Amino acid sequence: MVLYALRWQLLKISRGCGAWGRLLQRQSSRFVYSNIHGFDQVEIREKLQAFPGGSIDLLKQDSGIAVLTINNPSRMNAFSGSMMVDLEEKVTQLENWTDGKGLIVQGAAQTFCSGSDLNAVRAISNPQDGMKMCMFMQNSLTRLLRLPLISVALVEGRALGGGAELTTACDFRLMASDSVIQFVHKHMGLVPGWGGAARLVHIVRSQNALKLLGGALKVDPKLGLQIGLADGVLEAEDSAGTPLEQAENWLSRYIKGPAPVIRAVKKVVLSGRELPLSEALRTEKDVFGTVWGGPANLEALASKSKHK
Repeated sequence: MVLYALRWQLLKISRGCGAWGRLLQRQSSRFVYSNIHGFDQVEIREKLQAFPGGSIDLLKQDSGIAVLTINNPSRMNAFSGSMMVDLEEKVTQLENWTDGKGLIVQGAAQTFCSGSDLNAVRAISNPQDGMKMCMFMQNSLTRLLRLPLISVALVEGRALGGGAELTTACDFRLMASDSVIQFVHKHMGLVPGWGGAARLVHIVRSQNALKLLGGALKVDPKLGLQIGLADGVLEAEDSAGTPLEQAENWLSRYIKGPAPVIRAVKKVVLSGRELPLSEALRTEKDVFGTVWGGPANLEALASKSKHK
C-alpha cells in the first residue's frame, strides 16, 4: 500500500505531462481565437456589455450536477450582449469547479433559446463587430463543450438559430415532447457563426446537416431521435417529475461514481473527438495513468466490483 501511495503521488505530479498535457497546452488559452488572430477579448466584452438584458444563471449542486439557465423570458431567452459575457464568465467558473461531474443547460420559462437578441445584432451589424461577436461566442461554446463535465441540453419550447447552435455545444440533447430545434439562419440571410455547423456535422453527419441548414427544417423529437440530434424525449410532467428532474435522473446514470473518474471519462472522449488517432491514444494512456492506482481504483480492487 505504501508503494501504491508513492506511485499515486508521482502520477499526480506528472499529470500535466504527455499527450494530455499537450492537449491542455493546445487549449491552454482555452480559446479558439486569441490576439494572434486579431481578436481583442477585452474590446469585444466592452462592446457586448453595452447591450444589457437578461442573465445567465448558474447553480452548482452537491450532487456534482450544475444547472446553467438562459434567462431572458421576455425575448424567448435570446442572448443580449451582456448575456454573452455572462456565459463566458459562467464557463470559466465551471472550468474551475473541480468537484463537478455533470451539467444541464436549460432555458427559463419553458423555452430554450431563440438565439441572438436582434437589438444587439442590429447595433453591431457592421462586418468587423459581427466577426468579433462570432469569435467570442465560438470561444465560449467551444470551452463549454470541452468542459470535463458530461453535459446535456434540456430543450423545452423552441431552440432557434443560435439557440440551436447552443444545443450542439452539449454532449447530449433531451427534448420535451412539444419542443423544436431549428437552424433558422438561412431565413436571416446567414449561416451558423457560433460553431454550430461544425459541431452539427459531427453529431448528425454532413448529409443531415445540409438538410437541417439548407432547409431550415423544424426538428421535432421524432426527427431528432431518427437523425441522432436528440438522445431522449421527456415524459409528461405529471407522471415523471419536472423536466429538470427528468434531466437530472437521465444524466445521473452517466455520472455515477467519483468525480475524478467521470472527468477522466470525458477527457478521453474529448481527445478522441479532437485529436488525430496517434495523439488520442497517447492521451488515453496519460489520462489512464491519472486514475490507475488512485483512490477509486484501489477501492474497486478491494471490493472486487468489476462485474457489479
